[in-house]
Amino acid sequence: MKDKTIDYILRTTWLAVQKMYNEEAAKFESTMATGFTLLSIDPEKGTPSTALGPKMGMEATSLSRILKTMEAKGLIERKPNPDDGRGVIISLTEFGLEKRTYSREKVLTFNDAIRKNISEEKLNSFYEVAEVINDMVTNKKIYNQNE
Repeated sequence: MKDKTIDYILRTTWLAVQKMYNEEAAKFESTMATGFTLLSIDPEKGTPSTALGPKMGMEATSLSRILKTMEAKGLIERKPNPDDGRGVIISLTEFGLEKRTYSREKVLTFNDAIRKNISEEKLNSFYEVAEVINDMVTNKKIYNQNE
């Protein structure tokens, strides 16, 4: 493809980043999805299970599988929500907190490496473009327009 589309660049870049994170996580018998979930759970108070999916931008079924695996590995535990008897709080175990620290270090290493190679001005432009794309997609400003 001579002229790459915005979609192509987003997709291939994200797939490369995802592969990098999965390779790092595999060294510790984990996955990028597990690391992302660990980082999305409040390390002190835990996070209500109903808030976790939207926070991560994931569907409930995908998240449910990840949480089940994480619970089996001893990374998280489910506790009744004291504010809502029907709900569950997802909390990190000590092991989960250790793995969360590792995941956080990997994300910060990635961010530092990018910041060392791209000017602040270009990064700010990147953030602005990403924000506009996200807004347009999230608010259905591309395909669900009233024609």
